[in-house]
Amino acid sequence: MLYELRWKKFKTQSNSSNVETSLDTIFSYYQEGNLLKATYAGGQIKFGHLMGIVDNLGNIDMRYHQVNTNDELMTGICKSRPEILSNGKLLLHETLQWTSGDKSEGTSIIEEK
Repeated sequence: MLYELRWKKFKTQSNSSNVETSLDTIFSYYQEGNLLKATYAGGQIKFGHLMGIVDNLGNIDMRYHQVNTNDELMTGICKSRPEILSNGKLLLHETLQWTSGDKSEGTSIIEEK
């Protein structure tokens, strides 16, 4: 495994307009072996949870569900590709698709705090 996500925190750096995360969204990651789980909240999101599998290259295949400030339960699929920066911190480049609502596709980049 190229990196360990246990106890790492991330914040949104940028995303497409159809994504509910914002600069106020904070993710708290926990990893055990190749199993990844996280909670997140902030901005338009009251609470979110994700689970995923990390492959041997550090790519993540995950599913998420969240409750937004309109009290809607939203779900989706996300693929995440890591980038290790020169300072050792991580950026996660994400492509996602809603499995609820309009089922649109989007992108997001989150950065290690």
